[in-house]
Amino acid sequence: MVEVDYKDLPNLQKLTGSQGRFFSRKRSGNCAPHQRSAKKAIKRARFMALLPYVG
Repeated sequence: MVEVDYKDLPNLQKLTGSQGRFFSRKRSGNCAPHQRSAKKAIKRARFMALLPYVG
């Protein structure tokens, strides 16, 4: 499984809505392990101030 990178901002922004919330698994089309990986990457990117917490 390829790990989702927190520095890959264009792909991470596709997984969040305009308000900065995660898309659900149904909406994003991710399986459970990739959804967890994406969630962790988005949280890291927010902590590093690469993505906003709120849109």
